[in-house]
Amino acid sequence: MAAASRDLQGLLAGLDPTADVAQRHIWLINIFDWLRGDRASPQAAMGRVQLLLDAIEARPELRERLRAWWRAFTQSVDLTTLLADYGFAPRTAFASELGERLRRKILPGTPETTDASDLFRMVLPGVFDAGWIALLDETQLARIGALLSDAALDDDGAPRWRHTVMDAVTYCGSQVVAAGFSPELRLRMSPELGAARPFHALMADLDELREQMFAQPRDDEALQAAFVAFRDRLEACRAVTSSVYTHLEDNGISVGLVFRLRQLRERVLRIRELLDCLMTPNAAPSMARLIGRLVLAGGERNSIRALIASNSSMLAAKVTERSAETGEHYITRDRASYAQMVKKAAGGGALTSITVLLKFGIYALGLSAFWSGLAAGLMYAASFVAIQLLHLTLATKQPAMTAPALAARLRDIKSDEAVGSFVDEVANLVRSQVAAVLGNVLVVVPAMVAVALLVQLALGRPLLDAPHAAATLHSLSLAGPTALYAAITGILLFSASIIAGWTENAFVLHRLDSAMRYNPRIGAFLGAARARRWADFMRTHISGFASNISLGLMLGLLPAFAGFFGLGLDVRHVTLSAGQIAAAAASTGLAVLQQPALWWAVAAIPVIGALNVSVSFYFAFRLALRAHSVSWVTARASAARSGPAGAAGR
Repeated sequence: MAAASRDLQGLLAGLDPTADVAQRHIWLINIFDWLRGDRASPQAAMGRVQLLLDAIEARPELRERLRAWWRAFTQSVDLTTLLADYGFAPRTAFASELGERLRRKILPGTPETTDASDLFRMVLPGVFDAGWIALLDETQLARIGALLSDAALDDDGAPRWRHTVMDAVTYCGSQVVAAGFSPELRLRMSPELGAARPFHALMADLDELREQMFAQPRDDEALQAAFVAFRDRLEACRAVTSSVYTHLEDNGISVGLVFRLRQLRERVLRIRELLDCLMTPNAAPSMARLIGRLVLAGGERNSIRALIASNSSMLAAKVTERSAETGEHYITRDRASYAQMVKKAAGGGALTSITVLLKFGIYALGLSAFWSGLAAGLMYAASFVAIQLLHLTLATKQPAMTAPALAARLRDIKSDEAVGSFVDEVANLVRSQVAAVLGNVLVVVPAMVAVALLVQLALGRPLLDAPHAAATLHSLSLAGPTALYAAITGILLFSASIIAGWTENAFVLHRLDSAMRYNPRIGAFLGAARARRWADFMRTHISGFASNISLGLMLGLLPAFAGFFGLGLDVRHVTLSAGQIAAAAASTGLAVLQQPALWWAVAAIPVIGALNVSVSFYFAFRLALRAHSVSWVTARASAARSGPAGAAGR
């Protein structure tokens, strides 16, 4: 502590109220750096606060210099903007706010500023500061207030901080009213709650509160009545704003709208905190709590991850909810639906043999990497869409859809009966997935052999020559990077499900089905009856189109883009890989049965299938758990409860 005292004496000697703005602010930054010390603990910082107060109070000359410094500081820096705007986005759009946060992370700040928000970020940059500020007791806060109070009086004798806080309330209130009047929110608010028009009267109530706050002499009863009226009006604004969430749940989620709603809600909370400082008899603890919250808000404000997570959570929930609705159709629960699943999977496998044939045809054209990948991607997309329209099944697309359905059931587990139902659902899901994979693979192999033999009969030569057949088997060998490529393909399968959910949400949000049904130009072009049919068709199939087209393009283009960057990545889809192995084997003839390369490739098929399914399921299930606010602890507890006891019951 002796060393700390010597360091403090040097800092206090540098206190110069006549210094320029940059030097005054550098001194302030240095003082708070000294208070933090080595960040050993908030209690240690508290000890340094005590040491600082003792040192200043022991020297009247130093106390006067500090008050002069504080007067110069408050005259050059507008603290109102700090109280009103710190922690909030200066822009109302999500994308522009993301760009602003990236800019602040890259570009350094300067203490030569009159922006209190920029300075606050440098003086109190981290969560540690919020910890030691929260530990300040009333005695210490009172001592700090006594040191600064005489230096902060307005011309009317009232404490300047009251005018500053009231101005901050006014700025926040105007932002709340502006957001409430914006058409994006206003048109989505509940008509019943909005009938009282709370936003129209909010500023009038605030003007009355301001008048009573600074009236001479002040009438405490009138002040309390004005405060209650403004507080109730603010609560009415918050309630009518919250009704927008119900509209979004029913009509699609927009990240931009959620961003605006969260900003408005945080403004309301900031107004409450500022009012608490104004209305409480002892304002020091309330001011300390407010500063601590500003520190936390600043950390949140600078975090790109927090911005994306907080504003995309509702979108993630809606995407997983729509995926869950689709995933329910992929879970078989009786013998008839199981047989139907096998039949659809067999049809998907048969059609995939044509896809494999077309893939070899595209590669035979000898196009450049990009155009070959694009052509393959478009061909994959067309094939997957055909499977969708023919009501067939491609097995590996199921896990990303069924995982949200399973996670949604975890949310409702509250009894042993619910656990038993969940275990049954897991069993049904596993059986469904096994049926789909086996249906695809066991049919695509003989179908591909038949196609290869027909091509050989028609052309008089094998589908693949010997070098290409050997290269195909070698590329799919379990001894190579096949497992890694299969896991990457699982990520692509998950990504396609996210794109599908996002596209369907956007389709609903922008009411495109209604536009197709009732838009006069579309109706004139298609006819009213055909327009209605197309609207219903697109509403039903838009998710599948988005998933299949995006998956096809990713499967085709990923190798091309990876090759451009020298990464050498590829994709391995279990059904397509099984078809390629069958084509290579059929082109080689019976002699292939004696080649180890064939059996290494065959051994890779179950690994590819397992990784395709498990990786896509894992990411989709994890996202769904987070979207439904179900923790991994809950999931594990449910699994534990359904373990031996659940198995014994079956």
